[in-house]
Amino acid sequence: MNIMLFGAPGAGKGTQAKFLIEKYDIPQISTGDILRAAIKAGTVMGLEAKKFMDEGKLVPDSTIIGIIKDRLTEKDCTDGFILDGFPRTIPQAEALEKLMKGMKISLDRVISLNVPDDLIVDRITGRRVCPKCGASFHVEFNSPKVTDICDYCGGTLIIRKDDTAETVVNRLASYHAQTAPLFDFYSDRGIMVEVDGTKNVLEVKEDIFKILG
Repeated sequence: MNIMLFGAPGAGKGTQAKFLIEKYDIPQISTGDILRAAIKAGTVMGLEAKKFMDEGKLVPDSTIIGIIKDRLTEKDCTDGFILDGFPRTIPQAEALEKLMKGMKISLDRVISLNVPDDLIVDRITGRRVCPKCGASFHVEFNSPKVTDICDYCGGTLIIRKDDTAETVVNRLASYHAQTAPLFDFYSDRGIMVEVDGTKNVLEVKEDIFKILG
């Protein structure tokens, strides 16, 4: 089962990916994670990416695609995978499609988690993170027992720079400009399925499982 999770930042892709990993025993492929792993492992593509990053430049699509190719050839992807956070643009989607065609594999489903912008802003700006142990909370959906104090280590919870309202609004604007057009790209290929991401997390999970069978 080759799956792509599609949706704006804060739509719940990471949470749903965990459920899919448990059910189908397939890996989640997140661009950031595999990029860091490739750099740490010192692969050819990882070293190429590091060169660009050390120069303060964006890693080009060709290098990202090369890293994804390396990841898809690993043994744990034999029975499928979950793509999360890639592609972000039409050129990336076209490059990925060409890559997968060459590897004689294809996407079975693209799951679009639909959540309105105002709800996403509420979700993300409500996050609180412990800088000591990394635990994550939410002021409404998963509040700590004591306000702004970590349940696990007693650290003082903080709002990450990426979780401020201004940053979230800017990320959403970028998403709508660059990534949203991919909806039509995958709809035209008959593999895009929409899911109401405003529901309870477990309800969303069940909706996705029904789609995938």
